[in-house]
Amino acid sequence: MIRVYLLDDHEVVRRGLVDLLQAGGDIEVVGESGSAQEATRRIPALRPDVAVLDGRLPDGSGIDVCRDVRAVDASIKGLILTSYEDDEALFAAIMAGASGYVLKQIRGNDLVDAVRRVAAGQSLLDPAVTQRVLERIRNGVEQPRELAGLTDQERKILELVAEGLTNREIAARMFLAEKTIKNYVSSLLAKLGLERRTQAAVLATRLLGEHPH
Repeated sequence: MIRVYLLDDHEVVRRGLVDLLQAGGDIEVVGESGSAQEATRRIPALRPDVAVLDGRLPDGSGIDVCRDVRAVDASIKGLILTSYEDDEALFAAIMAGASGYVLKQIRGNDLVDAVRRVAAGQSLLDPAVTQRVLERIRNGVEQPRELAGLTDQERKILELVAEGLTNREIAARMFLAEKTIKNYVSSLLAKLGLERRTQAAVLATRLLGEHPH
């Protein structure tokens, strides 16, 4: 059984999603909430395979919940459900370690398929869009001042972070110790004026240069 947690502030939507997800017999909804703070508290204790997280909530965002939950337990996969699509939100989702980013207009069967694929360890982030975000990091629309201060190594690590890799995966990719990567991440975030890897939205705004809307 695939264990799923649902976060959406509309009870009617949650009811529909529970019925939809459990209809196939291989998915069990183990918890649900309309509050980002409650979800952040409950998800690590329930240990679902996949957390389906609404992008915007009255008391926070699914992206924040994804980031905070994965900081506690990186085995929990995050699937962001959003009603809008732009590079900035996508970038924030990538930085938060989400496995997928799907629009609420998605057909029911496609959402069930998305949950199954994420549970199996696949990434649903559109490679073309991810590539566009990465190119913006590399080139900058015009090069952000903060990026100019990064070493080649730090920039490479930032790109891998943006691809959604964990410190451990980056370490394996670059043949370095995980602790070394952690130090690099701390260093590059300090140079970017951020306190934590977690301030993805701030980083996205800085790196992407302009708001699409």
